[in-house]
Amino acid sequence: MTIQDRIRNHFNASIEVKQNAMDELAPTIETAGERLVSCLLEDHKILTCGNGGSAGDAQHFSSEMLNRFDQDRPPLPAMALSTDTSTLTSIANDYHFDEIFSKQVRALGQGGDVLICYTTSGNSANVLQAIEAAHDRGMAVIGITGKGGGKVAELLDDSDIEIRVPSKSTARIQEVHLLVTHCLCDLIDHKLFGH
Repeated sequence: MTIQDRIRNHFNASIEVKQNAMDELAPTIETAGERLVSCLLEDHKILTCGNGGSAGDAQHFSSEMLNRFDQDRPPLPAMALSTDTSTLTSIANDYHFDEIFSKQVRALGQGGDVLICYTTSGNSANVLQAIEAAHDRGMAVIGITGKGGGKVAELLDDSDIEIRVPSKSTARIQEVHLLVTHCLCDLIDHKLFGH
């Protein structure tokens, strides 16, 4: 197999997972987008979290809200909980890494806000604690997962939403997570500001 064959295999695998996910996830993405629109219309905010590549996805979403996605429009209130290194390292050092998001949710989250959790495995302890903190604060949770949903799927309640990518490959899940993020951003812009 040549290097270019390997590259084509990655493209084909990504396309296959996206096609398999498209019809399965479209209704759930729509529901999640409507939840986010309602949150913003009611003057609440969106908090996001995740680890590693999922932290990048969380930051990507919040930057699209605060700045712009596809059109010029007013900034929208969103905050990634993975960006403040002083806060992250002080919580991890003084308490535990598992609390880096939950302490921020308890301080910044309010009833009516939404927490978006990105996790490919659904088993990150700090994400699980963030969900518990969000529930304690009266927040809704959108879990963007893969690999069967993991413990996140068990922790979400009836008012929460899970967007679970039907794949076991971390790379493929992350590729679909980015597409899901862009779908949510587009839906928010379309509903709030039109074309």
